Amino acid sequence: MLAQVARILEKTCEVVGTVFDGESLLEAAARLDPDVIVSDISMPGLGGLGALRGLKAAGCRSRFVFLTVHEDPDFVREAMTLGADAYVVKSRLVSDLPKAIHEAVAGRTFVSPTVF
Repeated sequence: MLAQVARILEKTCEVVGTVFDGESLLEAAARLDPDVIVSDISMPGLGGLGALRGLKAAGCRSRFVFLTVHEDPDFVREAMTLGADAYVVKSRLVSDLPKAIHEAVAGRTFVSPTVF
């Protein structure tokens, strides 16, 4: 899945790093200062929601896009309340991820339409 996501992103974005867990995400975000972070909710150790909390507490200004299998509206509400800019379900990866990133960079929110 990571390789597929990278291929999609590389068409319109510069991918500056990849990580596999929340703790590494915190470290990489501080070091790389990316414009946009794409993260899963379910990651080993510190999950995506916890990582987003930590990033916001540290003053991270990166836009944050969740890419996840979770279609539960409660996850979406929590993610957006914590400061996520977009929420994309993996079943809509190809159609929604580029649009979600574009919207996030423009300061707008995006949620895959299948969630609600």
